[in-house]
Amino acid sequence: FYPGRMENSGYCGESFSSLQSGTSDEDMVEVSGPTVDLSSTDDVPPLERDYGGGLNGLPKLMDLLEEPVPGVGTYEDFNTIDWVREKSKDRDRHPRGKSKESTWALVKGISDAFSGWLLMLLIGLMSGALAGGIDISAHWMTDLKEGVCLNGFWFNHEHCCWSSNETTFQERDKCPQWKSWAELIIGQSEGPFAYIMNYLLYVSWALLFAFLAVSLVRAFAPYACGSGIPEIKTILSGFIIRGYLGKWTLIIKTITLVLAVSSGLSLGKEGPLVHVACCCGNILCHLFTKYRKNEAKRREVLSAAAAVGVSVAFGAPIGGVLFSLEEVSYYFPLKTLWRSFFAALVAAFTLRSINPFGNSRLVLFYVEFHTPWHLLELLPFVLLGIFGGAWGAFFIRANIAWCRRRKSTRLGHYPVLEVLVVTAATAVLAFPNGYTRMSTSELISELFNDCGLLDASQLCTYANGSEPKSGGNALPDRPAGAEVYSAMWQLALALLFKVLVTVVTFGMKVPSGLFIPSMLAYYHHDWVIFRGWCSPGADCITPGLYAMVGAAACLGGVTRMTVSLVVIMFELTGGLEYIVPLMAATMTSKWVADAMGREGIYEAHIRLNGYPFLEPKEEFSHKTLAMDVMRPRRGDPPLSVLTRDGMTVEDVEGLIADTTYSGFPVVVSHESQRLMGFVLRRDLIISIENARKRQDGVVSSSRIFFAEYTPPQPASSPAPLKLRGIMDLSPFTVTDHTAMDIVVDIFRKLGLRQCLVTHNGRLLGIITKKDILKHMAQIANRDPDSILFN
Repeated sequence: FYPGRMENSGYCGESFSSLQSGTSDEDMVEVSGPTVDLSSTDDVPPLERDYGGGLNGLPKLMDLLEEPVPGVGTYEDFNTIDWVREKSKDRDRHPRGKSKESTWALVKGISDAFSGWLLMLLIGLMSGALAGGIDISAHWMTDLKEGVCLNGFWFNHEHCCWSSNETTFQERDKCPQWKSWAELIIGQSEGPFAYIMNYLLYVSWALLFAFLAVSLVRAFAPYACGSGIPEIKTILSGFIIRGYLGKWTLIIKTITLVLAVSSGLSLGKEGPLVHVACCCGNILCHLFTKYRKNEAKRREVLSAAAAVGVSVAFGAPIGGVLFSLEEVSYYFPLKTLWRSFFAALVAAFTLRSINPFGNSRLVLFYVEFHTPWHLLELLPFVLLGIFGGAWGAFFIRANIAWCRRRKSTRLGHYPVLEVLVVTAATAVLAFPNGYTRMSTSELISELFNDCGLLDASQLCTYANGSEPKSGGNALPDRPAGAEVYSAMWQLALALLFKVLVTVVTFGMKVPSGLFIPSMLAYYHHDWVIFRGWCSPGADCITPGLYAMVGAAACLGGVTRMTVSLVVIMFELTGGLEYIVPLMAATMTSKWVADAMGREGIYEAHIRLNGYPFLEPKEEFSHKTLAMDVMRPRRGDPPLSVLTRDGMTVEDVEGLIADTTYSGFPVVVSHESQRLMGFVLRRDLIISIENARKRQDGVVSSSRIFFAEYTPPQPASSPAPLKLRGIMDLSPFTVTDHTAMDIVVDIFRKLGLRQCLVTHNGRLLGIITKKDILKHMAQIANRDPDSILFN
């Protein structure tokens, strides 16, 4: 039902040219679409490796119902899985009824159930360990752009000065053991020459890191670029993208993610960590037969792995489970919820054991607020939500416009040059401003932080005033100093810089996720609006809270997340009392962003790349019927079908050669058109080729039977071929007058590849997922041919 030849230029803008057989989900392949050579004498199915061995050792094929053929029941690359068949396959694994081996069956059942939990444990351990390594490496390499530690080059700036006895409170970030590049090369730490030297080395390191990142992606794993979440959403909906979650992608993405973040590009590691965790899940699935041979079961594991990715990215295990449920998963049974929770817990525990930031926290920007908020503050929280929604809608439109330009012009032909130019521009503009020079995590940590007397931040430099209030590390009532206003200007410039650079950066040929945009507020308790509810000597507002709410509003406007985002922010800050401000800002942000455009950033990239993804959040409200969408339409040639017992091997091979459909309905006869079942093209090809090699007497004139019993054949006729075993005896059908909103719901909730349309039991046509996507695109006045790899 999907065309057999598909043009693809979607994955990170790369064009792939050939299909290599002999691949599995753990390998990287380059494809332009599956093609079939019926004259070949060595048709090896791409998923043969999953079934062990080749075709040479098979016994003679007499009936496919009794002798399963390797490759039958598997899928071509860039095809949609049959969820219903996969669920039936899993059900058939379990023994029916009691037998003499009941004790052994009980042991096997316990082992089978335990394997899922063991797999979750392994995914949590592996993902947590990788995330810890990425955090430590990125922190060290980011500091390497500014200097090096003499005690050991593997120490970052903070760790280098921890053990120093010469470190003072006023200059806590300076110690004799840490040398800037200017000090090492020209022996000066101050002055114009030292500044220029540090500037040049900063830009040079950034360019080196970016060049290594884009070169490794281009040479070894084209699928390692981008955030990966749009593709993971598509894969979890049942689509096959071989190699996207493979071992090469995992290795290269882990290495290049560190390089990309360290280069200073305006991107984050949070989205790519979801991709890394899903790669871990997919690779570890191959250790267990239950998951290796069943695509639907594997997607349950990948849903849990997505939760693990968010758990280690934000230190938010519960938020990770909700993120998987709300944002990426297509099928999320209760069992998957429990296992996701367990895997996220193990991953968070592993990351905490590694302690990558040395602060006993899971993230660098963990802060805690305890000051209560005031009811009147809901107004600025809502205003932050409006700003975040408007920013999100602007970012999506600008980024998609730039990515479309990249795909449709010569710009996309020079990915390495593009990355180097953007990196150079980012580094040159970022160095003079301290808030753009520091890493995103450090910037967010500083903005989230609530000023105390021990803070040496420029944002906490207040003029001398009254004595401190009782409470030790509390600020006295004193006005902002000149440095605070200077910091405000730098932050305003940083905001404009980040807005423009991130639009261009997101979607380049390096691993890139969205950082958390942030905002800042500061004390000004003498204003008229504060006098009525701000008691003397008490904190009126919590500046870091506004930064946190602004971050949630901006991220919500871009991704359209709600529940999971609020929980992630709560887990980040530990501020249970700030749930209501976060909810108010997040919902306002979503409403404003939805008013300007219905799609979030991930859905927009899915549509840009033409992935066949049926969005579960999108409502179908048009009053069309199944007969309006099904094929064949008026004027089209009749539907290509197989008959129960009226076709020879030569007839079927001719039908396969002349068409590009991925499956064929089976009817009683061309005259009656009464539906019997459905056969997949891939299963048909593999079965015929296998029969020609292994079954004596099967030739081009052999009759093919899909019936249960074969009628008597003349003695002179060649051996018949029974293919009832590969036929789906219960294909999903709807009548021609079924409303399309019901058909769309059926496709979404059952994950169907195709649905046959009948009238009084007589076959009329077929509706595929691609037909529905094209129909919805036409209704929305979009190009229907953009579906399936634009």
